[in-house]
Amino acid sequence: MNLTDILTRLSKGETTVKNALREISMFSVETIEENLAKIDTGRDIRKRTPEVILSEGKNPKDVIRIAIATLAKKDVVLISRIQEHHFSEISSALKRKRLKIEVGRRSSTMLVTKNFSFQANDSKSKIGILAAGTADIGIAEEARLIAKAMGCSSLLSYDVGIAGIHRLFPMLKEMILQDVDAIIVIAGMEGALPSVVSSIVDIPVIAVPTSTGYGFGSNGIAALGTMLQSCTLGMAVLNIDNGIGAGAFAATISLRRNKL
Repeated sequence: MNLTDILTRLSKGETTVKNALREISMFSVETIEENLAKIDTGRDIRKRTPEVILSEGKNPKDVIRIAIATLAKKDVVLISRIQEHHFSEISSALKRKRLKIEVGRRSSTMLVTKNFSFQANDSKSKIGILAAGTADIGIAEEARLIAKAMGCSSLLSYDVGIAGIHRLFPMLKEMILQDVDAIIVIAGMEGALPSVVSSIVDIPVIAVPTSTGYGFGSNGIAALGTMLQSCTLGMAVLNIDNGIGAGAFAATISLRRNKL
C-alpha cells in the first residue's frame, strides 16, 4: 500500500482520518535492520523518482536485504554500480523472491520490480538518449532504466560520436519528429557531442561525461571540462558517469511537461 492507496480509501470512506494519518506516518521513512539503511518510501510521491540503491562499497547481502525491504513497500527499485563479482549473487537472490529483473545492456545497473508487466506507463512522456561510443552504452542504459522506472520511454541511438558525425543525424531527426522532451547526450574522450547536439535542437540537452578515454584528461576529466566550457546554450552538465542523475533529470522534465 502507498500514499495514493491510503488517500483513495479515505475518500471512499473505507478508513477514518485518524487511521489514515497513522498509516501515512508509517510510510515516511523505513528503517532496515537496526540502522542498516533507511529507505525514503515517499520519494516517488514527492518526486516520481524510485529508490536507488548504490551497490558499490556495500556487502552484496546488505544490498539484497535493502532491495527486498524496499520492494515490500514499493513496486520498483534500482540497484546501481553493482560490482561484477557481486552481480550473480544479487541477481540470483532477487530472482528466488520471484522478482523481475531488467539489466541494462553493458551496464552494472538493474531495475527490479514486483510487477512482471512493468513498463513505461505513458507514451506521451518520451526522452532521447545518445551515446557517443560503444564504451558509453553502460551509462546510457543507467539513464534509460531510471527513466523507465519513472514512466518515460526512451528513443536510443548508440555509437554516434563526432568521429563519424553523419551517424548522428538520422536519429536526431527522429527525436525531433517524435517531439522528445529532453535529450541525454553521453560522451567520453573530448566530450564534444553534447555541444554539437545542443547547437542543432531547441530541446533541453543533458550532457554526461564518461570516464572512457586515455592520456591527457583521462577518466572523464577532459570530457567534463569540454562540456562545462561549452558555448552552446540550452545544455546542462552532470557529473562524470552520472547516468542515473541524467535519466532522472530528463524524466522529470518530461513528466512536468506532460503534467502526469
